[in-house]
Amino acid sequence: MAFSFQSNGKGRRRSGAALAEINIVPLVDVVLVLLVIFMLTAHVMEFGLEVEVPRVKQVKDSADELPVITVTKGGELYLNDRQVNINQLGEEVRAKFPKHSAVYVRADRSAIWDPIAQVISVLGEAKLEPRMVTQPVDHAGK
Repeated sequence: MAFSFQSNGKGRRRSGAALAEINIVPLVDVVLVLLVIFMLTAHVMEFGLEVEVPRVKQVKDSADELPVITVTKGGELYLNDRQVNINQLGEEVRAKFPKHSAVYVRADRSAIWDPIAQVISVLGEAKLEPRMVTQPVDHAGK
């Protein structure tokens, strides 16, 4: 903070002569730093796992609330954004979604086939119907 005083030579201040100036430069610096931090971290705050599913011509829309099993590119398994062991997959789905007999399987298109086949096999053993998640083909370029 900067203060400005005027003296009359004897060390006394004149009343009403004191001026206080507020320096807002540090405030602007802090706000700009916070803005830059927010801009850099905003893209990280997206929801869910990043999985690129394959594209198909026919897509069936569904409003059902079903459990979603995600198979990542590296072969990790997630049940609704929580990592799960394939040996406990059927029990986990039955425990969390007892009313459902179908499960969405969302697999990255570059994932190897073995984990996907294992998931479908485990779901079949647990008497659950696997439904594959896909994206529609973009026809805008045609």
